[in-house]
Amino acid sequence: MIKAVSRAQFIRGDVLGNRSQPRPPWARSEQLFTELCTRCDACIKACAEKILVRGQGGFPQVDFMRGECTFCQACLTACQEGALSADTSPAWLLKAVIEDTCLAYRGVACMTCAEQCEMEAIHFQPRIGGVPFPIIDMDSCTGCGACYKPCPNRAIRLLDTDTYNPELQLQKVEAS
Repeated sequence: MIKAVSRAQFIRGDVLGNRSQPRPPWARSEQLFTELCTRCDACIKACAEKILVRGQGGFPQVDFMRGECTFCQACLTACQEGALSADTSPAWLLKAVIEDTCLAYRGVACMTCAEQCEMEAIHFQPRIGGVPFPIIDMDSCTGCGACYKPCPNRAIRLLDTDTYNPELQLQKVEAS
């Protein structure tokens, strides 16, 4: 299936329709978002958590190194152009993914991600003779990013569920 690519994506060289950083919550599809967003910075200024920044081309994006999204809807309320819409439900399709660089996968006991997760979406599976491995309950994960910044090994990524295969994480745990 061929994805529609906006003019802005084509000019940026993003002919696959992918983006490196997530848009604000409640963002419409990438093509529609880039057509409607005037880059006025209203959502960036309204963000209570200060995690929205100007990204490539001046479009707003989320920087989880600044913190987590509390889904307060301030950005949604501030957007007068319709690039963010309450019709977009859930707020976004982001989910946390734990990569191979996770300290637990390397035999070091670390549970920082689970300690930060208010939704309790991250659990640790005990292993005989080894440290527990993290498991993410995708149904509970909101993609808020609370686990991202505190991870000492930068092993957390937030991916769009359209491109993420949850079976990969399960295979990691079962293989160990």
